[in-house]
Amino acid sequence: MLSVATWNINSVRLRLPLVQRYLAEHAPDILCLQEIKCQEDQFPAQALAEMGYEHQAICGQKGYHGVATVSRVPIREITRHDWQDNGEARHVGIEVVGRDLFLENVYVPAGGDVPDREVNVKFGQKLDFLERMARWADSVDKPTLIVGDFNVAPLESDVWSHKQLLKVVSHTAVEVEALDRFRHAHGWVDIGREQVPHPERYYSWWSYRSPDWKKNDRGRRLDHMWASPALAAQARSHGVLEEARDWEKPSDHVPLVTGFDV
Repeated sequence: MLSVATWNINSVRLRLPLVQRYLAEHAPDILCLQEIKCQEDQFPAQALAEMGYEHQAICGQKGYHGVATVSRVPIREITRHDWQDNGEARHVGIEVVGRDLFLENVYVPAGGDVPDREVNVKFGQKLDFLERMARWADSVDKPTLIVGDFNVAPLESDVWSHKQLLKVVSHTAVEVEALDRFRHAHGWVDIGREQVPHPERYYSWWSYRSPDWKKNDRGRRLDHMWASPALAAQARSHGVLEEARDWEKPSDHVPLVTGFDV
């Protein structure tokens, strides 16, 4: 078995104690982090190596965005795609050495507040990012797992209120259609929804603006783990650690983890 976790940590240096707690208590073989918000030489590489995660692939920038994959098993960095075409650090791809598995760690742009590319440049960049991802996916020919913060909740049951969020960035029809094109480009299997079938409640993010996230439960499923069909058939377990949203100074996202028989 090989366990792979993904978590938008919203500043790895600020929340290093949470990462260390998660690794100590749950010990995934590989952890993919998004929004690390630091340059590569500022990443807490030594602290995580001391916990056994000495294999690392880090793609960072000053103060914003950034992704990192840390592992207890050997990995080899193979790609860094600039799907936003502006130099932002939003992707790193690795090969798991000795296993027939390629792992893509991605942080899709949030897209701003207005779901109209004519008045909101960020929304247009998000749609273009998803389109470039789809063109890349069309050529994927190896057993691949892509994980991360996609910043899109595609299904009605992926949000606390489909009706109220139809015109809210992350759940608009145009974003869902763009993500669907990406899914069909490779035939990705949505591991989360294979394990937690629609229309069951399944969230990974709760806004900091909610005074009582647990009571109000106005969540969205923004984080995803999608696999090539043959690899998806090897998935044996999947979990969402909602309790991490209650940890001290938490991220607004929580970790997902999938176990594979590879």
